Amino acid sequence: MNLFSLSAWRDRLRRAGWKDFVLLLAAATLFGSLAVFVEVTDLVVEGKLHETERLGMRSLRMPDDPARPIGPRWLQHVGLDVSALGGGAVLTIMTLLVIGYLLLQGRYHATVFLLIAALGGLALNKSLKAYFGRERPDIVPHLSEVSSASYPSGHSMLSSIIYLTLGVMLARSVKSRRLRVYFVSAALTLSFLIGLSRIYLGVHYPTDVIAGWAAGTAYAIVCALVSYWLQRRGTVEPEENAS
Repeated sequence: MNLFSLSAWRDRLRRAGWKDFVLLLAAATLFGSLAVFVEVTDLVVEGKLHETERLGMRSLRMPDDPARPIGPRWLQHVGLDVSALGGGAVLTIMTLLVIGYLLLQGRYHATVFLLIAALGGLALNKSLKAYFGRERPDIVPHLSEVSSASYPSGHSMLSSIIYLTLGVMLARSVKSRRLRVYFVSAALTLSFLIGLSRIYLGVHYPTDVIAGWAAGTAYAIVCALVSYWLQRRGTVEPEENAS
């Protein structure tokens, strides 16, 4: 097969099937996310983007009043609302609602797996924050209360983990490929907006958010692949209508 022939790769993917394509895409995204996290971490440790980030965050505030973000006044309220979707309370509620759904379906092993995955993601984020110990940006006044370390962004990382995990679960519960793509795309979009809101509110450097997205996406994909492997072995109950 000609490695540079697009039609040859397209034919090979058709022969491999949709499931093989999704697994290949997941593996590529996993390694890509890990590479992004490593690269961003190197830049942060070396301080190469610090001044650029400071200028970028300052550009999001009014020149004469750094306490006021650019844009209409209602945009700040939108930023706070979107940011709250990645907060601990909302993510906990979402996880508990899904756990209740799984319990009602009698999928007890899947419930335990989801709980372990969620708690593991939280522990990983706290460990990374403690290890790097990056101070919060002091470039502009914070528009949201914060208390933990800055790197990587907990909102970005945990929203990627939870919403992507839920998106994959929903995707595997339907047969329509369009719906599957929609669920995963919606999860990615939501995580993306939450991360942007943290920069807009002045509580995170852009590199904090990018690292959070990368680490959260990688972790969610690992959980999805492990879940798929356990389902194939019969250890975890499969989703209904999954194919």
